[in-house]
Amino acid sequence: MSKVLIIGSGLGGLSCGVILAKNGYDVTVLEQATQVGGCLQCFTRRGARFETGMHFIGSAAEGQTLNRLMQYLGLNDDITLSQLDPQGYEVVALDGHTFRFATGREAFIETLAADFPHQRDNLVRYYDLIERVAGASSLHSLKYAESDTAVNTEYQLRSINEVIDEVITDPLLAKVLVGNLPLYAAERDKTPFSTHAFIMDFYNQSAFRIVGGSSVIADSLVKTIERHGGRVLARQGVAKIVCDEQKALGVITKDETFYEADYIISDAHPKRTLEMIDSKLIRPAFRNRINTMAQTVGGFAVYLDFKEGALPYMNHNFYGFETSTPWDCEHYDEASWPKGYLYMHFCQEPKPRYATTGVILSYMQMSEMEPWLGTHVGHRGSDYEAFKQRKAERLLDVLERRFPGLRASIKHYYTSTPLTYLDYTGTEAGSMYGIAKDIHLGSACRVPHRTRIPNVLQTGQNINSHGMLGVLVGTIVTCSEFLTAERIYQQIKAS
Repeated sequence: MSKVLIIGSGLGGLSCGVILAKNGYDVTVLEQATQVGGCLQCFTRRGARFETGMHFIGSAAEGQTLNRLMQYLGLNDDITLSQLDPQGYEVVALDGHTFRFATGREAFIETLAADFPHQRDNLVRYYDLIERVAGASSLHSLKYAESDTAVNTEYQLRSINEVIDEVITDPLLAKVLVGNLPLYAAERDKTPFSTHAFIMDFYNQSAFRIVGGSSVIADSLVKTIERHGGRVLARQGVAKIVCDEQKALGVITKDETFYEADYIISDAHPKRTLEMIDSKLIRPAFRNRINTMAQTVGGFAVYLDFKEGALPYMNHNFYGFETSTPWDCEHYDEASWPKGYLYMHFCQEPKPRYATTGVILSYMQMSEMEPWLGTHVGHRGSDYEAFKQRKAERLLDVLERRFPGLRASIKHYYTSTPLTYLDYTGTEAGSMYGIAKDIHLGSACRVPHRTRIPNVLQTGQNINSHGMLGVLVGTIVTCSEFLTAERIYQQIKAS
C-alpha cells in the first residue's frame, strides 16, 4: 500500500486525503496548527462562534455540481445547509441604490431588468456567455472530456471589464455585475473573465450558508479519512521535504519527527512549499517565478458578536461601496479607506430569526502591516491593537450609515488583519485568495500541480482557483495523477 503524506489540512489537503484513502492509499495529513481546516476554520470568543473563510457556497442543490462532489466526499450526511434568499442572495449597494442578484437564470435576468429595462437583451447575452464559459470547462461542469478549449482559452486571456463592457452598454449595470468582486479580489484589466464566469455560475445556480460554520466540513472530511484507515495529525508543522537525487523520501517536522512517504502532496502556498525543499531538482528559474508571483490583496475583518434577539438575521450578502465603482478598492490611502466592504451574518441554525454573529470584510494591503512584520499572534504590542481598533471603528461608522442602529446591537467585536491570514494559513503576504490571475501573464501566473520532483504534487486554492468548487476541481486534477481523471469522474457519477 503506497504511503501518501499530505502537508496541510485545508480543503485541498483533506479532500485529496478522502479520495486517496477511499482508493486504498495509506494517507497521513500533517497540520501545523492546533486546529485542522485551513480556511474552513471557525473560532469561538466568549461563547460566540465566527466563520473565517468559507462563508457561503453555491451549486449545492440536489443534482448540481457541488452537491455531487459533496456526495462523493461523504459530506451530505454530515452538514446542514441554509439557503440564501433566492430573490436576492447578493445585494449590491452602489451609487445610492441597491441591486439584487436572484437565483436562477430567469430570475437573475428579470430582477436586474426591472432596474435596467433597456438592458434586458444584453442581460440575456451576458447570462448566455456566463453559462457558455462555465460549461466549457469539463472540470467545473463535471462533464468528463467535454471541454471547449477555444472558449476556455479566449476568456482566460480577456479581462472581466473588457468583456462586460462589450456586452453591457449601461455603465452602471456593468459595475453592478461586478459588485461581488470581493469574492475573488478581481483587478481591472487583469483578472480573466473566466474567473468571473465560474464564480457567477457557481453561486447563481443556488447559494447556501453552512449551518454551524464551515468547520463542520473539515470535521466530516477528517472522519472519512480516519474511517478509511488514514490519519490527520495536528501540531505537526513540516520543516523540510527530504529528497535524494531523484525523488522525495519523506518529511521532517518541526519537532524533528521523520515521516516516510512514497508520495507527498502539499496543500501549503507554493512559496511555503518551496521553502521546505532544498533540492537541485527544483530549478532556480521555477523557484524565482513562484517567489515573484503577484498575490491577491489581503483582508481586514471585524467579527461582530450581537446582543441576543437584537438584530434580525440577514439572509443575503451585502456589498457596500463608498465610491462610484466596485473596481480599484484595493488602491486606497488613509483618507479613502474603506472604499468597499462585504457584510454577512453567521448561520447558527436552519432559517434563524435573529443574528448571533457576523463579519465585515474589507481590503487591506500587507504594506500597512510593515511595522509588525515578523511578530506573532498575541505579541504585536499596543500600537497594533490601536491600529486595528481605529480601522474597525471606521468600518463600523461606514456600516452604521447603511444600517442605522447596528452599533447598538453589537455586544463585542474582534478583528483580524493580513498578518492573521499569514499566521493561520501561511498564504503569502496575507493574501485573501493566493496567487493572482493576470491575463497579461497567461500560463506564467498559473501554478502546476506537478513539481520537478516526480513524487511531490501540489493542491489547494493556487492549483486551478480558490473557493470551494475551485479547490475541489484542483483536488481532482491532483488526484488524477494517482487514479486518472476518468476513474474519478466515474466514481463521482456512481456516488
